Amino acid sequence: MSRFVITATWEDVPHLSEEAKSQLLAGIPPYQRDARTKGIPQLGSGAIYPVPEQDLLVNDFPIPTWYPQGFGMDVGWNRTAAVWGALDREKDILYLTSEHYRGQAEPIVHATAIRSRGKWIPGVIDPAARQRGQKDGIRLMQTYIELGLDLSKAVNAVESGIYLVWQRLSTGRLKVFRSLSNWLLEYRVYQRDTDGKIVKENDHLMDAMRYLVVSGIHRMITQPFEENHESKPPRIVSAWG
Repeated sequence: MSRFVITATWEDVPHLSEEAKSQLLAGIPPYQRDARTKGIPQLGSGAIYPVPEQDLLVNDFPIPTWYPQGFGMDVGWNRTAAVWGALDREKDILYLTSEHYRGQAEPIVHATAIRSRGKWIPGVIDPAARQRGQKDGIRLMQTYIELGLDLSKAVNAVESGIYLVWQRLSTGRLKVFRSLSNWLLEYRVYQRDTDGKIVKENDHLMDAMRYLVVSGIHRMITQPFEENHESKPPRIVSAWG
């Protein structure tokens, strides 16, 4: 017997008026709204960050040169991920601006992709991530440093880190560029199981974001000014010496 699933949004229900939608939405908890209105599955006992994605996503925009930048990195053979952030200091809003998301590749492949975003951008990484030993993790971090990344060790206090991310999300101080499609996919299924434990699947960018919020903001810098000598006008030498 074949089975299939069809999802539907409120837009597919023509008998619901805008007034009825507003009344229904008011009675739905935030963490259930995407499931009820868009048909996006809600897995497990509940989303870790029950903030509607439409409250987080913004259109991509050129990053002002005065915004300090940094990245968080989560390493694993099946998936290595990094997420970049830029901070509007005046409003204390952290924008997630870019992502790296690739599996089964050597460190030089990841390092090259990360450097391409700007080799001046500092990052943080959890050396003990993905069940490696602490010594092996530090050795791997050193490998990435030798490949040209500016990295330091992130604090991996999971629950307190999740709380800091939640604070930013719920107060509008963490926004995400719409182009971060892999981040959005992970965000939608980032959840706790029925025992309240975090489901450790498809969470690489979620971990990278947590490292960035907890440890990376303090390392962020603005892009250094590099003098371009080639742009200087040629020096005129008088024929008289």
